[in-house]
Amino acid sequence: MKAFYVALIGVTSLLGAAGASAASPEETYKATCAACHDAGVAGAPKMGDKAAWAPRIKTGKDALYKSAISGKPGTAMMAKGGASNLSDADVKAVVDLMMAKAK
Repeated sequence: MKAFYVALIGVTSLLGAAGASAASPEETYKATCAACHDAGVAGAPKMGDKAAWAPRIKTGKDALYKSAISGKPGTAMMAKGGASNLSDADVKAVVDLMMAKAK
């Protein structure tokens, strides 16, 4: 019986991960990133705040991808915003969205 529950949890996790990948960047942002980036929690740059994003964008897309995927030490930015089920491609798509809204 224990093996059944372990298998069920594994299948549920895989289905959840697959569902996360099917979300649009906007949906992923709302579900994972908005809690901090809409309100500017702990210094998170707000979505669409050109002044806050300008120096970050100057560091380059790859640096922003790295911070979003791996987290940023010394800040509240956790790896993948705390949503470890997201793929790197999902995270990059949200970073692209956030950069586009800040231009």
